[in-house]
Amino acid sequence: MTATAHFTGDANPYGGGDPYADYRTTDLPFTHLVDLADRRLGAGVIAANDEFFAERENLLKPEPAHFDPEHFGHKGKIMDGWETRRRRGVSAAQPHPADEDHDWALVRLGAPGVVRGIVVDTAHFRGNYPQAVSVEAVSLPGSPSPEDLCGPDVKWTTLVPRTAVGGHAANGFAVDVAQRFTHLRVKQHPDGGIARLRVHGEVSPDPAWLTALGTFDLVALENGGRIEDASDRFYSPATNTIQPGRSRKMDDGWETRRRRDQGNDWIHYHLVEEAEIRAVEIDTAYLKGNSAGWASLSARAAGSGEWAEVLPRTRLQPDTNHRFVLPEAVRAGEVRIDIFPDGGISRLRLFGSLTTQGAARLAARHVELGG
Repeated sequence: MTATAHFTGDANPYGGGDPYADYRTTDLPFTHLVDLADRRLGAGVIAANDEFFAERENLLKPEPAHFDPEHFGHKGKIMDGWETRRRRGVSAAQPHPADEDHDWALVRLGAPGVVRGIVVDTAHFRGNYPQAVSVEAVSLPGSPSPEDLCGPDVKWTTLVPRTAVGGHAANGFAVDVAQRFTHLRVKQHPDGGIARLRVHGEVSPDPAWLTALGTFDLVALENGGRIEDASDRFYSPATNTIQPGRSRKMDDGWETRRRRDQGNDWIHYHLVEEAEIRAVEIDTAYLKGNSAGWASLSARAAGSGEWAEVLPRTRLQPDTNHRFVLPEAVRAGEVRIDIFPDGGISRLRLFGSLTTQGAARLAARHVELGG
């Protein structure tokens, strides 16, 4: 673990105007990876020892933390984050908390995977943030309860050792632990507040589950699909196109800027593993005056080879889910969608099943990561 963006100390008291004007942040090398703790993938904060001032569930809200300087309740200032009460010592002679005192929250990842980076965001917690944080992880099958996770036989792996953090800042930590995890335990020492938690990494699906499904969405984030690259991310990330469910609003898809040249936009995907694609969905939900005009789909083996057209350039309708059954199954490890000339799509679904070789490699990887 390394503290990629190591901020410490208080931020200045809020002085009015834009509360993010003095927010401390920097570019982090892992934020292009999927957020394994995304609520859209099914993540949740399933327990916390204390949430007196602000609820633990706020940690995983997808939007940046909001600050309202006049929002007070019966317990004090209402913060958009997870905030615990102030810890105290055991007596008047010992008024300060002990060194080992801390608050904790248990986070179920929405998709099990390998964690590559963590952001502990203390936005708007200027003088009430934790002095330090630490993060541990574990992999347990099924749907363990908080009691199961806190059991004496559960062995946690440290991802972020106890490290000082700063207030009103995006505290980033790169992680180098090549294991598959399902849950995190976030600790703040000794108390305080954290606005948001982001857990960036690579999805590592359960091969037994995918085998039982047989036919499934080969490019979905929750099944291990991922984005390799995209021509344009001006309005929204390309990763939105492989999020669960249908888009619920315009910015829940992928939209590019308006082109003024003769080119076109595209997204390059990796499937979960080598597979045979049999059906395709291209959805333009909520993209009404800005959907792509046409789209084509190409495929190739993972890592090399020429792109072969799977779906020829086809007219798309606004706010419509387009379904295509392929004439024959297409074996591939990577796909590319080209849209013409620009605009956007909300979702791409590629239905099929793993090849024998793809299933074997996925199972071997699962074992290698401790699954």
